[in-house]
Amino acid sequence: MRYFYLLATVIFGLLASPIMAVDWEDQRVFSGASPSRVLRILSSTDTAFFEPIIESYLQDDPTVTVEYFVSSTSDLDTIFRQTPKAFDVVISSAMDLQFKLTNDGYAMKVANLPHPDWAQWQQSLFAFTTEPAAIVINKNAFSAQPIPQSRQDLILALRARPDFFRERIGTYDVRKSGVGYLFATQDARLSETYWRLMEVMGSLQARLYCCSGDMIDDLESGKIAVAYNVLGSYAAARAKTSKTLEIILPSDFPTTMMRTALISRAAQNPEKAKNFLRHLLTIQAGGAYENALTLPSLMSRQDPNGQSTIDLTPALMTYLDDLKRATFIQEWSNAIIQN
Repeated sequence: MRYFYLLATVIFGLLASPIMAVDWEDQRVFSGASPSRVLRILSSTDTAFFEPIIESYLQDDPTVTVEYFVSSTSDLDTIFRQTPKAFDVVISSAMDLQFKLTNDGYAMKVANLPHPDWAQWQQSLFAFTTEPAAIVINKNAFSAQPIPQSRQDLILALRARPDFFRERIGTYDVRKSGVGYLFATQDARLSETYWRLMEVMGSLQARLYCCSGDMIDDLESGKIAVAYNVLGSYAAARAKTSKTLEIILPSDFPTTMMRTALISRAAQNPEKAKNFLRHLLTIQAGGAYENALTLPSLMSRQDPNGQSTIDLTPALMTYLDDLKRATFIQEWSNAIIQN
């Protein structure tokens, strides 16, 4: 499959487009054998995970060129709201922001698409993975220490060696990360342990990150020893080639989200977008193209440990209320940013 970095944008006639002014985390073009249409995908998922999916799609439909744009979950929401005509498909791990986009009328309804009722909302927003938020550690930091298996265990481990862990703990900056904010609000809703953990991490001058990938990079290098609420799929992919990483799903309760996709109501190529969505859901359901299954499959509403996944319901928008969001971020800041 032919693909290349989108460097000479003028070739594709995009120079005047507002999307070219964005500082993308990544942007790639994948071309079919005889392309005549362009499908634009805006996503928070790293290109490496979607490349096999896109290539398998182009095997079925070689008449398409897929332009794949990657941004953070918060930036994705802002960009799409400003330019809904610029993208055909929107993919994000921030379930709450995606749900609000759908509720606000930005998503196209796709009828007669076989998919579990619990994994879609009004035939407009479709979940296609089930992914836990994980605690990930550098094993060298715990070589002679017990491995924490819960949030309370982690609190005790941090308190036992404060000098060692100072400035060596990482987590999302929930002010900037949409999925980080989703994980944090769900944690806080389910357990008061979350706030005690944030206070302990704050007292040890925790490092704040925009993305799971950056946290995992610093874990591997030894810059940090613990990363909290990392996307489990990203950690699992890196752990396959790393001898230093260990993934922990907290035994008290793992926070588990579903990655979702929607088609823009203003899509320029709605039929191609629908075809891509069908292809994506088929792959993630364990259908054809097993080699393209680079992301976790869509599991049932109960994970193997009996913990329920965050529901795709209007309750997701609770913490997106301006007052509730401001209050939560202030409480979080007071706990973790202790100047």
